[in-house]
Amino acid sequence: MNPTYDEIVKANSLRGNEIKKTPLIHSPTFSELTGSDVYLKAEFRQKTGSFKIRGAYFKIKSLSDKEKKQGVVAASAGNHAQGVAFASSLEKIQCTIVMPKNASPAKVAATRGYGAKVILEGVNYDESSSKAKAIAKETGATMIHAFDDPQIIAAQGVIGIEILEDLPDVDEIYLPIGGGGLAAGTLIAIKEKNPQVRVIGVQSKSFPSMHDSIKQGSPTASGGGRTIADGISVKIPGQLTFAVIKELIDEIVLVDDVEITKAMFLLMERMKFVVEPAGAVSLAYLISKKPAIGKKVVLILAGGNVDMYLLGQIVDKGLAAMGRLLKLSILLPDRPGAFKEIVDEITLANANIVEVVHDRLSSQINAGSAGVTLSLETQGREQAELLIESLKKKNIQFTLLT
Repeated sequence: MNPTYDEIVKANSLRGNEIKKTPLIHSPTFSELTGSDVYLKAEFRQKTGSFKIRGAYFKIKSLSDKEKKQGVVAASAGNHAQGVAFASSLEKIQCTIVMPKNASPAKVAATRGYGAKVILEGVNYDESSSKAKAIAKETGATMIHAFDDPQIIAAQGVIGIEILEDLPDVDEIYLPIGGGGLAAGTLIAIKEKNPQVRVIGVQSKSFPSMHDSIKQGSPTASGGGRTIADGISVKIPGQLTFAVIKELIDEIVLVDDVEITKAMFLLMERMKFVVEPAGAVSLAYLISKKPAIGKKVVLILAGGNVDMYLLGQIVDKGLAAMGRLLKLSILLPDRPGAFKEIVDEITLANANIVEVVHDRLSSQINAGSAGVTLSLETQGREQAELLIESLKKKNIQFTLLT
């Protein structure tokens, strides 16, 4: 069975009160920053924090009574897990979720919080999926695939219907691609109603599986590097999703973790939106490449389930990337007043000391010297560069850590 536009319409009619029509929010900030007229599709505001609840809900609602009695099993790095767990709790059916061992603790806890039994197996989606399939075969439970299922694809496609309802004259839509369920469903909906709208998929450079598969002409294993975008870390795209995307997609592009980090930081600072790495890749590409100047574009912010520890790093790295957080390692003579000279230069530059680490004991520091690591808050890159130049003029030995 192939996913169809009629099935998307059916999924839209059966979503009930649990699945929200998420807002499409115009952003003057990102419009100015990218040269495009930017609208943000806020799927991170969906129940369970991501678009994945759409597919899970429709699929589980469509199961027969016999299938519901046998329970369901799924594999996921987190968002599909929470969607399946929540939908299963609504139907009061048994649910087992297999998650990678390195899954976000917050996503594991949230999945268990919805009543699912969680098994940690493998180090990525594909290894977890193998375990889930084995459980389904052994127990008779229905496998709820994260993306390669016609009903899952159809329900994600409702997002395309919503976009055209709210912005019928959209020129381009940018969306994340992992396994391809969101992209395939959205493509079917958009191209059915307005084939002139360009749809661009965005993948992590560490997991370019759909990008490479389309180049090869068939689903191909690709990627496996480290990335913060765990939600789209899929090595092999689905058969159904590949077929749809190969036929309908206009372009697939790639972004790296540095670009994703900047996008997440700007979403927090400028829009007060907490969006996870996989959910922010569309904005990451638009900011870094500015590919749609003068066009009306929609960016699908697919999820907001980000680990709090990672969030702290994103803030620090975002500030550093914009020149607003400066970290220096300085070697000083161990005498009274030596550190004051540094502080005076910082004061003159109107920078703020955030953290000081003073070290006399490390083996790499010679007797009679002291090492000081400073974290400084500045107003921007220009101010940071002025401070660096003033330290150089004073012949102060330092190493720039950011």
